[in-house]
Amino acid sequence: MIRMTNKQTERYDRSKKPGSLPYVWKRVSKNAGAMIGLSLLCFILIMSFLSPYIMKYSYSKVNMRERYATPSWEHPFGCDELGRDILSRVFYGARFTLSIGFGSVTIAAIFGILIGSLAGYFGGTLDAVLMRVLDVLQTFPGLVSAIAVATVLGPGLMNCIIAIAISFMPSFARLLRANILTIRGSEFIEAATSINCSTRRIIFKHLIPNSISPLIVQFSLMVAHAGLTASTLSFLGLGIRPPMPEWGSMIASARNYIRDSPHMVFIPGLFIMITVLSLNLVGDAIRDALDPKLRD
Repeated sequence: MIRMTNKQTERYDRSKKPGSLPYVWKRVSKNAGAMIGLSLLCFILIMSFLSPYIMKYSYSKVNMRERYATPSWEHPFGCDELGRDILSRVFYGARFTLSIGFGSVTIAAIFGILIGSLAGYFGGTLDAVLMRVLDVLQTFPGLVSAIAVATVLGPGLMNCIIAIAISFMPSFARLLRANILTIRGSEFIEAATSINCSTRRIIFKHLIPNSISPLIVQFSLMVAHAGLTASTLSFLGLGIRPPMPEWGSMIASARNYIRDSPHMVFIPGLFIMITVLSLNLVGDAIRDALDPKLRD
C-alpha cells in the first residue's frame, strides 16, 4: 500500500482546490491555445532581453547601403529606411511594449483595488463621491482618455504607463466594488466584525482575497489591451519616440514606405498581433479555469 507524505498530500489537495494556483495551472496547462500563447510570450520576452547580446546587428546601427533591404539570409526581416536591422529592432522593442502593458495594468489594478475596496466596504457618501469621479474618467473611451492624458504629460515611457493606467483604473475599481458589495453582508464578514477585527484587516484579509478572482482575469485580458494602446500612442507620437524601436513607432516611421517596402510595416504589425493574440488566449484560459460554471 502506497502512503503519501504530508507534503504530497498537501500538494494533491491544493491541486484540487478551485481557485488555487496549482488548480488554475492544471486547468490552463490542458488548454492547447493557452500553452501556445504562453510559449510565444516567453519566447518574445526572452529574446527581448537577449537580443543585444545574440543579434548580429545592433538595433541602432545605421547602414545607408542597406536601406529598404528586403528579407534575406543576412537580414531575415529586412532593413528600414536607415538600413537598421528590423529583426534586432523588433525583439529589442518588445521590452517597451511588454513593460508598458504589464506596468500600466499593474498600477491600474493597485489603485483600482484600493478605490473599489473603500467604496464597496464603506458605501454612503464615500462610495458616491468615488463613483462619480470614476464616471468622469469613464466618460471618454479608454483610448481617447489615454491620448488626452499622454498629450498633457508628454511622450515618454513613464508618461505612457501613467496615461494608460489612468484610463484602465475605473474598470478594476468598479469590478472589485461590485464583488465586495456582494459579499459584504456574508456571515464570515459579520463574524470578523463581531470579534472587533480592524477595518484594515477585514478589507485586506477577508474582502479583497474573496473578491480578487475576477480581477485576475481582468488583469490578463487588459495587458493585451494596454500593449495595443501603447503601440497606438507611439504611432501617434505620444508614447515611445524614435529612435527607440517600439513597435508602434516603427510602424509610424515606416508608413510612408508601405507601397515600396511593405515588410517595414508588416513585421512589427505582425508581432503586435501575435502578442495581443497570445495574451488573449492565456487570459481566456485563466477565465475558464476560475469560472465555477466550467468546473468539472
